[in-house]
This record gives sequence, C-alpha cells and structure tokens, in this order.
Amino acid sequence: MSPELAIPVFLILLASLSFHEAAHAWAANRLGDPTARLLGRLTLNPLAHIDWIGTVAFPLILALSNLPVFGWAKPVPVDMRNLQSPRRDFALVALAGPVSNVVLAVGLILVLQAQGGLVPEMGVTQTSVVLYMGIFLNLILAAFNMLPIPPLDGGNVLAGVLPESMAQVVDRVRPFGAFIILGLFFMGALNYLYEPIERLLGTLLL
Repeated sequence: MSPELAIPVFLILLASLSFHEAAHAWAANRLGDPTARLLGRLTLNPLAHIDWIGTVAFPLILALSNLPVFGWAKPVPVDMRNLQSPRRDFALVALAGPVSNVVLAVGLILVLQAQGGLVPEMGVTQTSVVLYMGIFLNLILAAFNMLPIPPLDGGNVLAGVLPESMAQVVDRVRPFGAFIILGLFFMGALNYLYEPIERLLGTLLL
C-alpha cells in the first residue's frame, strides 16, 4: 500500500477504533457504570483510546508492508458491580463495540454510493478506494471482535448469554485468549473473515 493510501486508511482505522471504544463507554454509562466516562473514555478523541503498539505501530507497519491492516485500542474499563444485571449488561456493553463498527460501515457505504460508487463514471478515484477500505476495515473489526474468544467482545457476549455453568468455562479460557488470537492471526485463519467480507462488498458495491 502506497503512503498516499496508507495514511488515510490508518486515519480511518484510528477513527473506527475510537468510535468502537466510545460505544463501549456509552453503553456502560447508560447501563449504570460511569467508570469509563469518569476516566475520559466517553469521547471520540483518539488520544483517549490509543494503544501505541496496537493502534499506531502495528497498523502502520502492516499498511506499509502491503498486508491487511488491523489494530486494537485500549480496552474500556467496566466495573460490573455498578451494573444492574451484571452478566447481561456486560454482554450488552461488549456488543456495543461491534455494532458501532457496522453502523460506521453502513454510513460509509451511503457516502460511497453518493460519490458514484466504487467504480464511478470517471473511473476509480482515491476517495472511493479509501471509502471502500473504511467499509472493509469496519466490517472486519466487527466480525473479528465477535469471535467467541474472551477477551474479545464475542467472548464477553457469549459469557453473558450462556447459563452460569457454561459461562464459567468461557471465563476459564480468558487467560489464554490473547495467545489463541495471536495463533489464529499468524496461522492465517483470519483470511476466513476477510474473504467473505470481500465477496459481500463486491456484491453490494460493484
């Protein structure tokens, strides 16, 4: 990916991650836990959410190496003691992040269509490519985060909807979740997320 394209794609990723984390903070605050709000995380300001490795270094290296761009931000803290129905509400807080990325993707699709689509009459433009990458990134973030592996959002949603005995099994996996995710990444298993999303967008936008 050229620097001319890598920089706007990185900025879209930064905004998308910030929106994702702010959605967690908003949901937690609405459900009774002000922890994230009091720590300044209920904001779209990227500086409040940046993890310098996961939000900056890692995505830029991937983009400039012509690899699929990916990243993460600082997790939003949630004090489950403040939630009225802790397991259910924590699942809703977790779900808010991926839902926010789907909302962003839909918004960018509308902007892209208003611009004339992915292949407008004058040909493919850098703006249309950047918008497409923004849509793709947000759908990838939503799909990846909904994998049922704690500490990903999908794992937290799963723990919230399962019976207590099964939720405890999910919680026992939590200390090993990061290693499982890294293993999937380096084994190329995440291609199984990329390819269906590419096909979906090809159907929708071309």
